Amino acid sequence: MKLKKARRQFIKQTFTTTAALLAAPHASFAIHNKRAMVGEIVGQGDLKYRIDKHWGIQDPANIPVKNCHEMVQDRSGRLIMTTNHIKNNVIIYDQQGVVLETWGHEYPGIHGLTLAEEGSQEVLFFTDTERHQIFKTTLDGRELMVLDYPKETGVYRSPENFQPTEIAVADNGDFYVADGYGENYIIQYNSKGEYIRHFGGKGSSPQQFDCCHGITIDTRQPGEPTLLITSRSAQEFKRFTLEGKYLETIKVPGCWICRPVIHNDLLYFAVLGTQSWWEYDGLVIIMDQDNRIISAPGGDESGFINGSIAEVKYDGRSFMNPHDVCVDRDENLYVPQWFSGNTYPIKLERV
Repeated sequence: MKLKKARRQFIKQTFTTTAALLAAPHASFAIHNKRAMVGEIVGQGDLKYRIDKHWGIQDPANIPVKNCHEMVQDRSGRLIMTTNHIKNNVIIYDQQGVVLETWGHEYPGIHGLTLAEEGSQEVLFFTDTERHQIFKTTLDGRELMVLDYPKETGVYRSPENFQPTEIAVADNGDFYVADGYGENYIIQYNSKGEYIRHFGGKGSSPQQFDCCHGITIDTRQPGEPTLLITSRSAQEFKRFTLEGKYLETIKVPGCWICRPVIHNDLLYFAVLGTQSWWEYDGLVIIMDQDNRIISAPGGDESGFINGSIAEVKYDGRSFMNPHDVCVDRDENLYVPQWFSGNTYPIKLERV
């Protein structure tokens, strides 16, 4: 609770603190240092990457960012990213880092971003923690659905208690909203936005969460798909059936996990920090189907031992506060960062 309050207070002080960060070398390396980590190799084993911190940089006077949250790739190869700067809440890049389009001025707390298919069309789902709402839009930002706080559950006293952070969409159109900064419930809706059920809530029991920040549909296991859900402050993932039945806990000690991302048979996720949120010591982790860590871009080699991290060691230069990882069709990675001196996303080219 103290950490949650500290986070909110920290964000309220964004204006003055960000000004100080931009003046500090460790916070502005990607903008001001032309030689900062372009071409160095990160990662281990068969999953190594050439890092490029200048890939997504723009003129902040024209296309500013505040906190960069999440990124997805659409069918045409475009990379779509959310940032809660209201001059351009959504920035769309091509794979060379050129901005193709921007939209959105009314989402100050835009957060989670999920791409879903509806027949021949692609749509976006995202959340807004300040507006206490969730949205479904076209790729160019036309609103198709807006849902307010889930009063149907009977567990929310007011909109302010609902601060959703992520959405996962099942094949049948049902979608699951993770209330990561609110009451920590998972709320399930059908494709029309009609309430089905809720489960979870704040707590330490197996079926509860401590910051259910991220959620995805995991189809890698035999049988029915499952929900893989972050319990960030507990430094673990939890697995549930699509009906909300608890199945297992996957512990990742030392990792403040953002959201799980499934690509082929692997699990990718950004770690916001390894010691605290304020040390700028995040990294990216990749796990196999047996939940073994097989690569940790941004992690020092000495902390990567026999498929597990005995003691997570940030390499001191790759990232600051990575918030998400997007895997493109060529298996390159893109990493947006939260509260990292207004930096643009970093590209990791697969080698």
